[in-house]
Amino acid sequence: MIAIFKRYGICGFIKLCIDLIRTRIFYYNARLIRWPFYIRGRSFIKIGDYFTTGVGVRLDAFPFDKRVVLRIGDNVQLNDYVHISAIYDVTIGNDVLIASRVFISDHNHGGFNTNEQVNSPIVPPVQRPLSFKAVYIADKVWLGEGVCILPGVMIGEGSVVGAGSVVTHNIPANCVVAGAPARIIRRYDFTTNEWRRT
Repeated sequence: MIAIFKRYGICGFIKLCIDLIRTRIFYYNARLIRWPFYIRGRSFIKIGDYFTTGVGVRLDAFPFDKRVVLRIGDNVQLNDYVHISAIYDVTIGNDVLIASRVFISDHNHGGFNTNEQVNSPIVPPVQRPLSFKAVYIADKVWLGEGVCILPGVMIGEGSVVGAGSVVTHNIPANCVVAGAPARIIRRYDFTTNEWRRT
């Protein structure tokens, strides 16, 4: 208790206690939800046990057909100002760690690989039809600070996405990726038990 008090100070300690009480009342299966916490489309979101958030986390779910489109597994931690938006299918596995200011979305305003007039730059973005593809983040993934996960991406189990990366394509299991667009820079070698450069 003294260590927590020293870490957060008196104001931070009081806020932490208030957040713990709110969590037990509103999200009984969560570990800790820090407020402000924004959630829209709650009935279309499924959150596993021991869920933890930092401040300013925003979860949005707006399906076309009234079904769960955002699934978050057990022991998932989202840090400050993470924004996840789903209209089709975003699935996050168990034991996933997501650093601050990460953006994950399964949709875009418009489809940029078609020649349809509704996707033209003449049409305001908000009036373009939404395009979407599922996003899947497997168990034990770590997303670094400021990562952006775009529609249609699958990230394999145990992978690490470096800070500031933009993930535009699938990432295999047990890899470290970085960059914009993200590319593989290391793979875990289970025979030597070490991360090897590619």
